[in-house]
Amino acid sequence: MKMLDKAHVSEVAGVDLKLQRGASLLEAIAYLGIAAIVVIGAVALLSGAFNSANSNQLAEQVSALQTGIKKLYMGQTGGYTGLSNTVLQNSGVLPSTLLPGGGGAITDEWGGAVTIAGTATNFSLTFAAVPQSVCVNTVTAGGTWTTVTINGGAAITAFPITPATASTQCNSASANTIVWTST
Repeated sequence: MKMLDKAHVSEVAGVDLKLQRGASLLEAIAYLGIAAIVVIGAVALLSGAFNSANSNQLAEQVSALQTGIKKLYMGQTGGYTGLSNTVLQNSGVLPSTLLPGGGGAITDEWGGAVTIAGTATNFSLTFAAVPQSVCVNTVTAGGTWTTVTINGGAAITAFPITPATASTQCNSASANTIVWTST
């Protein structure tokens, strides 16, 4: 069997090896451009997925708190009097996704304060520093609330809250305050 050297290979293949030395600058730029488009697309999809997950998590936290508080205070003659962050921490009603701190402080995943308070007739959950997209998606999700107040505006009593109303009320990019009130 005869071994072929580079000269013979190029003659057999009909290719001049001197002309085949790798990708040109234009090809390299095209490859980098395509890679950049793919990365940007992946980041956009990932960002949307995180926003959706955060909206779902906040809706679950609020629902779990409402259910837990109603169960905890069921049959109490003073309504929700005395309800506080500390009471919820001590009773185990606080969802594990909320971060308890010292002195009864609770924060959410965005570092905003979470405050729970009660009266003889109702209780409220206040979440501060909620991002705009999470605010809009969460308040339009519905629920069995008496009122929802966003950024100190008028209390909303017509449910479900429309996306147009939520979009107008959730007007801060990263620091919306939502107050859910229930009986």
